[in-house]
Amino acid sequence: MTTTIIIAFCSLLLLAYLFDLSASKTKIPAVILLLLLGWGMQQLASWMQLQLPDFSSMLPVLGTVGLVLIVLEGSLELEWNPSQVSLIRKSLWGAVIPIFALAALLALAFWYVGRVDFKVALLNAIPLCVISSAIAIPSVRNLSSGNKAFVIYESSLSDIFGVLVFNFLALNKTIDAMAFGTFAGELVLIGVVSVLATVGLAFLLNRIEHHIKYVPIILLVVLIYAVSKVYHLFGLVFILFFGLFIGNLQALKRFDWLQKFKPDELSVEVKKFKELTGEAAFLIRALFFLLFGFLIDTSAVLNVETLVWAASIVGLILVVRIVQLRLSNLPLLPLLFIAPRGLITILLFLSIEPGQTIPLVNPSLIIQVILLTALLMMGGMMMAKKPAKENNT
Repeated sequence: MTTTIIIAFCSLLLLAYLFDLSASKTKIPAVILLLLLGWGMQQLASWMQLQLPDFSSMLPVLGTVGLVLIVLEGSLELEWNPSQVSLIRKSLWGAVIPIFALAALLALAFWYVGRVDFKVALLNAIPLCVISSAIAIPSVRNLSSGNKAFVIYESSLSDIFGVLVFNFLALNKTIDAMAFGTFAGELVLIGVVSVLATVGLAFLLNRIEHHIKYVPIILLVVLIYAVSKVYHLFGLVFILFFGLFIGNLQALKRFDWLQKFKPDELSVEVKKFKELTGEAAFLIRALFFLLFGFLIDTSAVLNVETLVWAASIVGLILVVRIVQLRLSNLPLLPLLFIAPRGLITILLFLSIEPGQTIPLVNPSLIIQVILLTALLMMGGMMMAKKPAKENNT
């Protein structure tokens, strides 16, 4: 039995690797193939009448670790220079506008139809408004550098702002001046923690001489994120700051204090660290979506009652995104369709307390929105094949 499990485990991950390799040519997001593969394994296990343990408790754990690694991987790839200020500003608007505008529109709909408290409706709307960096970042490797950087910044910032707003609503029973004051204090505190932790981790990365040095750094990053969650701090801010700092050492060499870190030597270590982070992110991401696909209830995907709502929500996402891209003076193709929902949507949905859930926002709706946005992204990437190739030459 043990040997069979090992064979199945290795085979599934090798298939996930092939999906990742083929994504640039087929334009089919690996996440769709992973979900189908996981669902296929569920059908096979059911047909063979295999008695398997309940894996549902593993989903939030894999999702949380995957979120940390994916945001870290994305931030490490971003190259900072003054010419990118405009792009970052547009990415910031791309993250903020959908979260507030789309969440407000969806909350109004949920409030009107479900006759629930508006704050509860808003809390349930937030997960549907966050772009999934877990799906978006790996899918844009072959786009032009400008579009690729925009998507990385936008999706990472969307994750961060989505979690910020969600936690603010979930942790405060009453939205008043005290709540906003506490929120501001927590932002200042995580800013201080981010600076201190980044300096400490950069120092360790440069000074550890043991042959095992990158895994402890990754574990410390995940640990700091987890501890920050316990104290209701915004750990993704730290992840983004840490990745941007060590990933752009050469651009920061002009600062005298940075010479203490020996930036030339540290850059070599960062390159190896980036490679390991990318491979770890791939592994956890593949396991998460395979497991999520395995846990999908077929009836939930085919639920006609929620399908109309899911299609309407996806249509609203596109409308808001058109307005956002036009305001930012960015091309509609392929960026219009690169707004997938995924890992962070699932994590936030699972984080809603039972007393604050509403019947309309259920697993069927979440799964359908995720699949529809992934299919739209696939279509957009296929249409953008020639422009993307030209931009890369």
